Amino acid sequence: MSGVLMNGFQIILRPETFLLIFCGTVLGVVFGAMPGVSASMAVALALPFSYAMEPVIAIAFLTSVYCSSITGGGVTAILFKIPGTPANAPTTFDGYPMAQRGEAGRALGISLVCSALGGLFSAFAMGLLAPQLSAVALKFGPGELFAVSFLGLSVLSCLDSGNIVKTLISGLIGLWMACIGMDPLLGIPRFTWGNDTLVSGIEMIPVMIGMFAVTEVVKQTVKPREMDGLDNNKGVKTRIPSVSEFFRMKWIILRSSVAGTLVGILPGAGATIASFLCYTTEKKISKHPEQFGTGCADGIAAAETSNNAATGGSMVPLLALGIPGGNAAAIMMSALALQGVQMGPLLVRTQPDFLSSVFSSMIVTNILMVVIAIWVAKIFARILSVPYSFLGPAIIMLAAIGSYALKNSTGDIILMAAAGIFGYMLSRQGFSAAALILGLVLGNMCESNLRRAVKMTNGNVLEAFTSPITTPILLVCVVLFIYPLVKAVLISKEERIS
Repeated sequence: MSGVLMNGFQIILRPETFLLIFCGTVLGVVFGAMPGVSASMAVALALPFSYAMEPVIAIAFLTSVYCSSITGGGVTAILFKIPGTPANAPTTFDGYPMAQRGEAGRALGISLVCSALGGLFSAFAMGLLAPQLSAVALKFGPGELFAVSFLGLSVLSCLDSGNIVKTLISGLIGLWMACIGMDPLLGIPRFTWGNDTLVSGIEMIPVMIGMFAVTEVVKQTVKPREMDGLDNNKGVKTRIPSVSEFFRMKWIILRSSVAGTLVGILPGAGATIASFLCYTTEKKISKHPEQFGTGCADGIAAAETSNNAATGGSMVPLLALGIPGGNAAAIMMSALALQGVQMGPLLVRTQPDFLSSVFSSMIVTNILMVVIAIWVAKIFARILSVPYSFLGPAIIMLAAIGSYALKNSTGDIILMAAAGIFGYMLSRQGFSAAALILGLVLGNMCESNLRRAVKMTNGNVLEAFTSPITTPILLVCVVLFIYPLVKAVLISKEERIS
């Protein structure tokens, strides 16, 4: 371990290489803070810069962009309720209410420190356990991956314990929206009603931007609220958590770091699932679950720790097995392939510099990005001093740009606007936009893996889900799903008796 670390620092701390890592971190934070730019898109935008670099330097540079982009996404999630990346969506649940109370600086401080700690934990886990953890990940077939994605869906009943039925309906709407488009196995259009735009499916990013950003602007337009909290955020100064506050959240950070790293290792899972899963888990086991969603520091800590921990986890199968753990890792793999690097199990043994450079760049990036994100947050926070009559249209404009940039399609802007109006209507009726987004995010993964698992067993559903890994995960899903329902029934009975 010490040899890997020393070798990596010898590579990373050369002046020209360190400058590239610094620039990659700046690019990642800025790209991540821009609405609609996912972590994988940030890596793709930075990809051309890596062509002239040595392969070892290139992967270190792209890793710095990847890690810091998720941290940058938390800035706009807290200040404007616009998740910079899909993995930052749970951060809006408590970060934005804190900003409205005038505590944006505290929320940003918790977000940045927890992001760094989650990233550092996953970096050390990657350096120590890459071969062993990848061997476990290889045992995950379609059945196991379905169980993991369904585990994410099982937390729907915990997103809004006060209105479980409407939350579940919202999740089902999201699952239905994920089914729109081409059938993943048969290639047949579904629910398109003859519309060519819908053949490619419902894009998650425009819907997410519409549900969070546009819906909030519509709420402010229809029924303006007092913005005293936002006025207090003028010239916001990021406040790093005190030792006592950090000590109070230590177990949340540790649990989210472990869970985020493990979820990141699973191919296709990624930071978004890790973030939603850890947020709802912490809400479930908290002594004060009613505080989540109202500006609770624990919610920010769980979401931001886990989504950054997933970055290191996703690099494990890439380096140890040549299997990308997510879209961003796949882009890095293509960049190395263009330079003639053969990814696979022998890479770590024959060219250990790759593991060393990624390991060291993640450590350096997770330290640098805190300082850089504080500077970026100051710039974005100045926007809060603008009257909302100007700020609202500016947010809509940024949201439209972020949606259009996904595929350079005006159809995505229309989708964003429709999602914003639909999200406003849902919120008026007490439905959950977060549950809908979760269903949309996990729908494709659930469906494709479920159908593959059943097809591999020639239609035997029981055989598809009785593996030593799948069965325990599904049992946990059942418990997580039923527990809030049973708890609500028991509470109502006690209230009637009393």
